Amino acid sequence: MAKRFSTRNRLIIIGLMGGCVLFGAAAHYCFWLRRPVGSGPAGSTVSAALFERQWTTRSVLLVGLGDSVTAGFGARKGYSYFDRLVANPSDEFAEMDGRCLSRVIKDLSVTNLALSGSTSLSHLKMGLARLKVQPTNVFGVVAITTGGNDIIHNYGMTLPKEGAMYGASLTQAKPWIENFEKRLENILSEIEARFPGGCHIYLANIYDPTDGVGDAEKAGLPHWPDGLAIIASYNRIIDQCASKRQNVYLVDIHSAFLGHGIHCAQFWRAHYCKDDPYYWFHENLEDPNERGYDALRRLFLLRMAQRFTGEKELLRP
Repeated sequence: MAKRFSTRNRLIIIGLMGGCVLFGAAAHYCFWLRRPVGSGPAGSTVSAALFERQWTTRSVLLVGLGDSVTAGFGARKGYSYFDRLVANPSDEFAEMDGRCLSRVIKDLSVTNLALSGSTSLSHLKMGLARLKVQPTNVFGVVAITTGGNDIIHNYGMTLPKEGAMYGASLTQAKPWIENFEKRLENILSEIEARFPGGCHIYLANIYDPTDGVGDAEKAGLPHWPDGLAIIASYNRIIDQCASKRQNVYLVDIHSAFLGHGIHCAQFWRAHYCKDDPYYWFHENLEDPNERGYDALRRLFLLRMAQRFTGEKELLRP
C-alpha cells in the first residue's frame, strides 16, 4: 500500500513538473518570442474635417527622400507610408477614406527619390542629386527619413565605422554623430535651394525596435551597450535641426513606435500599448510592416495638416 502511494506521488510530482515546464515554455513563447502583427488600422486618429477643403491652390511637388522607410521596403505597392500619403488604396480603412494629399491639393506632382539601404552619407549624392531646382511657382513638400541605417548597419557583422556604426561605443561614435549634424544641415539647405518658391520639410526621427530596452540581442543581433545612447544622440540632432528652421517640421515616429517593437507582447513594460499590443516592424527589424506604414502615414499627414492649415498665408498664390 505504501509502495503504491509512493509511486503515485512520484507520478503526480513528475506530472506537475512537466506541466510547469510546458507552462514556462508557453509563457516564454507568448511573451518573449511571439511578435503578433495584428490586423486592421494602426496609429493615430486623423479627423475627416482636416480634408474637407483645399489646403492650397499652388502647384505642389511632393518629394520622398532618404532610406528604405520612405522607399517603402517590405510594403506592397500602394501601401507604403509615402504611397498612402498621396492616395488611398482601393481597400482603405473606412476611418481613413479620403484622408490623403490628392484630396486637398489638386495640383499635386509626386516623386520618390528614396533608396533602400542608403545612409545619410549618400543622400546628397544619390537622392538630392536627382532633384532639380524647381520653378518659383512650385511649392515643395518633402518627406525624409535619414540616419537609421547609419546606426543599424552592418548589424555587428563588421567593425563599427561611420555610416555603419552598429556596436560602437558612444565615445567612438562621437565624431560620427557630430558629422551627422553637419550633413543633416547640409541636406536641409540643399533641399531648400531646390525650391526657390518655398517648401515644407517633414523630417522624421529614428525609432527604436527594442521599445526603449536596448536589448537588440533578443532580435538576434549582437549585444550593444551604447545603442540607445547613440539613437538618442541622433534624435537630439534631428530635433535641433528641425527647431532651427521655420520650414522644417519634426515627425516624431520614435515615440509613436514605442510599444510596438520586439517587446510588444510584454504587458509589464513601460511602453506596453494595451489598445494595440502588436508588432509594427518588418522581418528585417529596420523597416515597418504594413501596419507600421499605416501608422507612419498618419503621423506625416497630421503634421502636414497642422502646418498647411495653420499657414495658409504662406501657401497662397
